[in-house]
Amino acid sequence: MNALKTLLYFSIFKYPLKRDEIFSFSDLKNKVLLDEELSQLLEKKAIYKINDYYLCENNSLHVERRILGNSMASDIFPKAIKVSNFIAKFPFVEGVGISGSLSKGYHDEKSDIDFFIITSQKRLWVARTILVLYKKIFLLNSKKYFCVNYFIASNMLEIHEKNRFTATELITMIPMCGKDVFQSFYKENQWAKKYFSNYVKKDHQINTVKKNFLIKLTERLLNSDFGDYLDIWFMKFTYKKWKSKFKNLDKASFDIAMKSTKNVSKHHPQNFQKKVIDTLNEKYSKVKKIHNITLEHEHA
Repeated sequence: MNALKTLLYFSIFKYPLKRDEIFSFSDLKNKVLLDEELSQLLEKKAIYKINDYYLCENNSLHVERRILGNSMASDIFPKAIKVSNFIAKFPFVEGVGISGSLSKGYHDEKSDIDFFIITSQKRLWVARTILVLYKKIFLLNSKKYFCVNYFIASNMLEIHEKNRFTATELITMIPMCGKDVFQSFYKENQWAKKYFSNYVKKDHQINTVKKNFLIKLTERLLNSDFGDYLDIWFMKFTYKKWKSKFKNLDKASFDIAMKSTKNVSKHHPQNFQKKVIDTLNEKYSKVKKIHNITLEHEHA
């Protein structure tokens, strides 16, 4: 039941899907099989169809919400492009991608613009600290258009948490700057294809990361033993602060939501990944109870 798994996943976000989108987020062999599954699910009333959209709740407001959110995403995207190019100019930033809801073509008044940032090796925490200080000082800590909550170093590009949530985020991410490093990133994360073998990324221009003289000079000065020391100090300082601030998270949750290593920095205090997977598994159990359809549970 590939189609049902896909629709249940996106139902968490109240986001109906069109037929071709369902196929993209599946590993079904062909669309004939998809149509057969959709027909069975409609007959069981496990799903519904409103106009061109399939959804798990018979609620037209979800369709209206999606259409409005798609329109708002189109309006805000030029802003996201400008911010991406701006972030790419910071020291030790090698790649910038748009993630979160905007990468899926949705935005509303409550949405942030989320960025996935690839940094130079051994300088992830220097790059992160500079970007966070810029946000705190010049943007008064507003993350509305500058949500920099996921960093990964260019020498360790594989995403270790491999599940439906991370696979969805990975394949829908929109690389904006750093073509070469993103090519390496996708090569290291071929595992996501086992979830969505039919997904084809749309071609678009990925800008080259260009640094001005001052940034190049900063990078040169910090490519030293002092830079090594500074990067480790920033990591330890941030980790200690987060451990104190987010005492509500148990160790397992903290290690995923606030991952802090030399090559990865995540700042997801709500542990959204686990919440999504847990909610999805609850939906699987409900489907089994109501429609007698068994779906293999996901892991976080």
